[in-house]
Amino acid sequence: MARQPAFGRSRRRGISPEDRSFHDHSGLSLRGIAGAVFINLREGRGPLSGHGGSTITQQVSKLLCLGAEYDPASGKSERDFERDCRRSTIWRKIKEVPFALALELKYTKNDILSIYLNRAYLGSGAIGFEAASQRFFGKSIRSVSVPEAAMLAGLLAAPSIYSPTRDISRSHRRANLVIDRMRKQGYLTSVEAAVARANPAKLSQAANDRAGGYFADWIMESGPTFLTWSAIEDFEIRTTYDRRIQNAVDSALTHVFDTKVRAGSRAQAAVVVMSRDGAVRAMIGGRKVDAAGVFNRATQALRQTGSLFKPFVYAAALESGFNFDDRIVDKPVTYHIRGSGPWSPRNYGGEYLGEISLTEGLAQSVNTVAVQLSEQIGRGRVANIARRMGIGKQLAKGPAVALGASESTLLAMTSAYAGILGGGRSVQPFGVVDMRLKGNRETLIGRVDAGGEKVFSEDTAQQLTYMMRRVVTDGTGRRAMISGREVAGKTGTTQEARDAWFIGFSADYVAGVWMGYDDNTPLTGVTGSGLPAEIWREVMLRIHEGIPPKPLPMIKPIGFRMANTAMDELYRADPGG
Repeated sequence: MARQPAFGRSRRRGISPEDRSFHDHSGLSLRGIAGAVFINLREGRGPLSGHGGSTITQQVSKLLCLGAEYDPASGKSERDFERDCRRSTIWRKIKEVPFALALELKYTKNDILSIYLNRAYLGSGAIGFEAASQRFFGKSIRSVSVPEAAMLAGLLAAPSIYSPTRDISRSHRRANLVIDRMRKQGYLTSVEAAVARANPAKLSQAANDRAGGYFADWIMESGPTFLTWSAIEDFEIRTTYDRRIQNAVDSALTHVFDTKVRAGSRAQAAVVVMSRDGAVRAMIGGRKVDAAGVFNRATQALRQTGSLFKPFVYAAALESGFNFDDRIVDKPVTYHIRGSGPWSPRNYGGEYLGEISLTEGLAQSVNTVAVQLSEQIGRGRVANIARRMGIGKQLAKGPAVALGASESTLLAMTSAYAGILGGGRSVQPFGVVDMRLKGNRETLIGRVDAGGEKVFSEDTAQQLTYMMRRVVTDGTGRRAMISGREVAGKTGTTQEARDAWFIGFSADYVAGVWMGYDDNTPLTGVTGSGLPAEIWREVMLRIHEGIPPKPLPMIKPIGFRMANTAMDELYRADPGG
């Protein structure tokens, strides 16, 4: 590294970008406070909302809670105590003044800066620059390059917004602003700044591997704020993460993209694996293609679900008195939608099968049957089951709700399918088992397994599981078939193939796969029955190595065992079918 990063360098020019006059002021910057108040008022916010105008010394005062220690006897929780410490109010600003002045009298500028650099929150659970450097780059802060230093410095203003694990493109833009300031203040020459901009910082794959990658980011971003972004002590978090399963998922996705996807494809994919109780074991939030960002498509991307939603239509129908072998006519139907006119759902391929069973309707993913069922039993019943199983609060209006016109995340859909495996109980996905102070045996937060809400009956769940088993044995999900192991699932493809899904389960694990483009470009030649089903199969084959097969909790109609055996033999002869 040609030059030391600006935030760690003691120079009269100041600390870029947080406090340019750090070495010149006595702990306060009246000009900075006045400027921040003016900007906030101009932008329609409160005088202390948004830009703070605080010096680094004032921020250290806040990080140290103005010297106050938490008193358990106060009746206030530690979380509330810490939140009050960091709240920006006029009274708090006034109290910061003498404390900041006292810090300046007692400590050197380098001492104050050292406290700041070791206590500032920098996103993704990293407190302090050393932790952030290890988290994002897999190296000590002493070894970072100029682009890496600029990226870390850029996080100070808004760690959650500029975090490279959330949006690396935005993080790069922020880093470029820091590089420009470094050049203007003489920390970098014009040539060094140009080189730094041309070679932006990249996240370390090794660091992602050690920390659990997308899974770790999900834990830290969704965890309690007083134990993540505002923690003042080191914590140990025990999670549900399984390195063996994560390795299996990584290798499965790589195998399919290397062997069955054209080179250079920018299609994205996400995978979630969980136990039937919702314990998330592995997660991939996207492929690491250049300039794709590190956006977690498993937990953050809301996508239309398509036919992946249909099992919940059938669950509502079964709860309303239908049976798996009841007959229904697959035929053209038209519904008149107020304000929109007539709407006629069409089947994939434009064909109609005539009289079929409900099981065949789900296995072949027949659109008209799903809509007929939904309209006959009432959309409200369908929406009620979907919501209680955790599939979003804002469901589509009108008859198209039966075809998955609503949006959800892969994580939510996978946990909803876990609820089917679990006998009709809602499942809340979780990744944290417990949290405790480092070196302390006392648990601060532990998981209490109270069981989910009973949404539909065990009989409905067992019929539905059988029907989803048929999706795999002789329906649209045949590419997900695993010889010698009972698995069930459902394909999903949205309008114009903008999203392709497969979610399914064995008796041991539930796995979900999504494919698509971030900009909603239609996939070419990809449906849920194709690559997503193949990825799912590769994942399940790998994670079940060494695990004895177990039967699915489903009904066993007469003749199904023979048909199932015949399908296994057929699959051995033609696994691509």
